[in-house]
Amino acid sequence: MRSDDLEALALLHDPVRRSLYAVVVAGGGDVGRGEAAEAAGVSRTLAGHHLDKLVEAGLLESGFRPQDRKGPGSGRPAKVYRRAQGERSVSLPPRDYTTLASVLADVVAELGAEERAERAARAAGAGMAAGHAGEPVERVLDARGYEPYAEGGVLRLRNCPFHVLAEEQPLLVCSVNLALCQGLLEGLGEDPARATLDPRPGECCVTLKQTDIDIEGE
Repeated sequence: MRSDDLEALALLHDPVRRSLYAVVVAGGGDVGRGEAAEAAGVSRTLAGHHLDKLVEAGLLESGFRPQDRKGPGSGRPAKVYRRAQGERSVSLPPRDYTTLASVLADVVAELGAEERAERAARAAGAGMAAGHAGEPVERVLDARGYEPYAEGGVLRLRNCPFHVLAEEQPLLVCSVNLALCQGLLEGLGEDPARATLDPRPGECCVTLKQTDIDIEGE
């Protein structure tokens, strides 16, 4: 555990900062101060102060975009915020599961055991469904860090919980991730074929076709 990780995450103890961070993450891209302030229920000035603190801590990134409106101040670009690409984690005492997972992924690839890994992942996904009978899959996925959101008749997953490994072994990790999600659907009593691969830069490679129930609930 690095001390700067702990200090950065400690900033989210403040409810206003935590709310603003959640708004920016949910935006999935560039979010302006005014938009974030309105969603969090605080003033624009207060929002700007806390958003800049989150940028200083490395939790958010900032930039500028041209404004569409006309009138006084319209020539100035608007400051916007997005989630930072880096990861933060806290473990007491320090643990390093990512390195072990990377080694095991290399072994699977070297042995050509991808199909076995997918079967194991599907079984693990079914196990993840235990205790969640009757819950919508998006709620279970959200609790697992996938950050699902609806778009164009599918549920997309804004975050890949296995991002570091997916960078190293994209074919293996994405196929295992797909099997995991299919197993979860099966464990919840839903059609596993809802989960398919549809990679998009900066997001999880898995998407889920929406059911009629999903669409009605939007």
